[in-house]
Amino acid sequence: MRNRDLNKENSIKEKAIKIIVKDGLDGFTINKLAKACNISVGTPYVYYKDKDDLILKLVIEEGKKMETEINEGFDPDSAFDEGMRVQWTNRYHYAIKNPMVLPFFEQINNSHYSHQFIKMFNEKPGTFMSEFKNNLLQFISNAVQRGEIDELPFEIFWSIAFAPLHNLLRFHQQGRNINGLPFVLTDEMVWMTFEKVCKALKK
Repeated sequence: MRNRDLNKENSIKEKAIKIIVKDGLDGFTINKLAKACNISVGTPYVYYKDKDDLILKLVIEEGKKMETEINEGFDPDSAFDEGMRVQWTNRYHYAIKNPMVLPFFEQINNSHYSHQFIKMFNEKPGTFMSEFKNNLLQFISNAVQRGEIDELPFEIFWSIAFAPLHNLLRFHQQGRNINGLPFVLTDEMVWMTFEKVCKALKK
């Protein structure tokens, strides 16, 4: 059995994400990955059982990284404006630093792998994404109890609270807006949108 090479393994993961974002999951193959990494077709199998194993491990690994960064400095007991600002700051900075990750998760969410992702998102405490989910739910509950926001179904809260930022980040990643014109996201745009979102959610 060949020894594992950390640099080679990281290259495989990085190239895999780029190929999935560019060509979609249907266009992703081990042959294409090996060619992009300039390695033999057998090398990825030193690290992963097969394509599915690689994809699911990427979801888990990238999800844990994202969870850690999104939770950085986030206190579920903080005032609504303060907690939301931390969430937006963390999400914004993470997406800018890791431009391939959000499009990668979009590919996952629109595929047959999505049920695996949802299952991991809802796992018991101490596992993947549970801290993020529990912190956010507690934050929302606290804001409702303090009378800062109305109680809303989680899906509606999420759509108002974070979808605007994710849409701006998607335009930025694509380099064009909904009309196909060039688009570059700025801090001013982010925080202008943030103020509108908080105004929409608060009583």
